[in-house]
Formats: sequence, structure tokens, C-alpha cells
Amino acid sequence: MEKEQLVHFKNLLMSEKKRVNNLLNLMKENEVINSNEELASELSFYDNHPSDSATELFDKEKGLALKANEVTILKNIDEALHNIEDGSYGTCKRCGKDIPRERLEFIPYTEYCVHCQNEMNTRPLERHDRPVEEDVLGIPFGTGYNDYKNDSVEFDAEDSYDAVDKFNKIENVEEYFDDDRDEDVDPIEKISNAQYRHQLPD
Repeated sequence: MEKEQLVHFKNLLMSEKKRVNNLLNLMKENEVINSNEELASELSFYDNHPSDSATELFDKEKGLALKANEVTILKNIDEALHNIEDGSYGTCKRCGKDIPRERLEFIPYTEYCVHCQNEMNTRPLERHDRPVEEDVLGIPFGTGYNDYKNDSVEFDAEDSYDAVDKFNKIENVEEYFDDDRDEDVDPIEKISNAQYRHQLPD
């Protein structure tokens, strides 16, 4: 790539870096990121409605995701500036071919040509961060202990569930709410909407 083009793309990258830094600062000033003020404003969350807590957590996670995206762009920009210095800028890291100028104008910090990027986007993700328990469970949890080893049903998945479930039961405690029980119900709460409407004056 010619020197004039390298200077052009370096200026483009520096401009993009400034934009990303300004955006991160703006997000920080508006407490979109790096703020736990709402999450930690109360001593206890016991009396909070679950949807309020969920909304606060969602906003926090959304801010972290936005920040992570901009930080990734910053890293890519720094890498592209380094590539300009060592003379490898504009070359696809996968196939080694030149990246078209139009693509670099649109995404100056790109590392791959369109063809390689499309291949990378469509290939299945390699999952190395899955919990080891999934190796035992099988696909997709369709079998239980011993179900997949043979045709025997002496101790199958249902038996496994029953064996574990017996430890969850607490003696002398009602586990399920019975709608038929009317003890401790205030008589006013037994009035239905229809009964209430009938007693209103015409």
C-alpha cells in the first residue's frame, strides 16, 4: 500500500478511536457503564418487586455489553495502527490477500477480507467453555442414568428423578398450595367481582 494511502487510513483510524473514546466517556458520564449506584442503593432487596430488580440488572448488563463492544473496537483500532507501522496493514490475516480499499474505508480496523469474514461468520462455533456435566447428560438431556447403555429399564431416568426428589421433601410441611382451604381467609376477600357489582346501587 502506498504511503499516501497509509497516512489516509491512519488518520481515519485516529478519528474512529477518538469517536469511540468520546462515546465511552459519554456513557460513563450518563452512568450507563461502571455504575452500581442503582443496584446498591438499598440495604436489602427483600421488599423489592422482582421485575424492578430485573430491570436494574438488565440495564447494568446492557451497559456492560455496550462497553465491551466499544473496548473491542478500540483494541482492533490499536492493532490496525500497529499494522500500519510494521507494514502489514490492509492484508487479510487469514488468506494473506489484500483487503479491498472500499472495505477498509468502511471498516478501517478490519482484519479480514469479505470472503474470509463470511466463512468465519457461518462456521459453527467451537464450544470449549461448556460445563463438564454436559458430557454425562447426553444430547439433549434425552436420557437418564443408564438409559443409553442398554435396553434395560431397571433404573431409568424417571427412577433417577424419584430417587433425588425424595430428598427434597420436608416432613410436616405442605409443599403445594391448596385452593380449597379457606382457613385464615378474611371474609371480605371471598367476595367476587360479580357479587360486588350486584350490591352496588343502580
